[in-house]
Amino acid sequence: MPSKEKEKLFDTANMLKEKTLKSSDTNFRVVVTGKGGVGKTTTSAVLSHLFAKDGYNVLAVDEDPQMNLPYALGVDKDRAKNIVPLSQNLDYIEEKTGARPGTSWGLFLNLTPDISDVVDKFGIKAKDNINILVMGTVVQAATGCLCPENALLDAVMKYIALRKKEIIIMDTQAGVEHFGRALAKGFKHCVVVTDYTFNAMDVAKHTANLAKQIGIPNIYLLVNRVRSQKDIDKARMYIKDEDTVFKGVFFSPYSEEMLDIEPLVTPLIEKEIEYIGTIKKLKEDIEKNNNLLEKK
Repeated sequence: MPSKEKEKLFDTANMLKEKTLKSSDTNFRVVVTGKGGVGKTTTSAVLSHLFAKDGYNVLAVDEDPQMNLPYALGVDKDRAKNIVPLSQNLDYIEEKTGARPGTSWGLFLNLTPDISDVVDKFGIKAKDNINILVMGTVVQAATGCLCPENALLDAVMKYIALRKKEIIIMDTQAGVEHFGRALAKGFKHCVVVTDYTFNAMDVAKHTANLAKQIGIPNIYLLVNRVRSQKDIDKARMYIKDEDTVFKGVFFSPYSEEMLDIEPLVTPLIEKEIEYIGTIKKLKEDIEKNNNLLEKK
């Protein structure tokens, strides 16, 4: 075999070895949140693809009631629109909790159901090594509602936090309600997505402080749709009293290309556009800070 071919073969083998080591040894959780309409789902999808491209096993969890993450990750539209979220899968909820939503369940509600089969049963395969789990959202009528749907979703969140050899990217519903229920416990990284407007930045600050209160050690701010230095200065002014909360602050430029193809993000992953470059820097910060956590 010619030496150049041998060299190429060794390079390929080393790359595969490195990817195998990453997928077998690494597990951490990232919750992505912020005001509605600022790019949470796009961010979750791009992060999922970038981690998967590096050889990590990724579980992308959709906790947003709009359920757009499967579309963003390239799941066929006909298949995606027929997905039933866990919160509406009445048979599975009854099987695991002993109570069917909408019925009288009295003393029969199991608050600690065994849901270790949830990913195998309901995980949706996207491209590469990405699985998607569509959770839906908890009951809104009463925060902390003691009901079968919430009991199941709480159990799923606890189970996800214990899964090994996987990176979990959780795309959450708009706003900050889910932090009040502490659904993100067990997650060590929180990406707060916003744009430079006052309302979105105000939600971002509130969300970041709630994430800090429930013990998430690494909180990042991603400011999307930046058009100029003026927008950056405006955003920095809004967070000048909160900047110590964030491990990193990232500014992503306004991108016509992203808007043209949304919700799908896969066509732009390989392109060297500035938006993707910003998310790559965010990903590198998450990896670096996770390594520091593991060394403690």
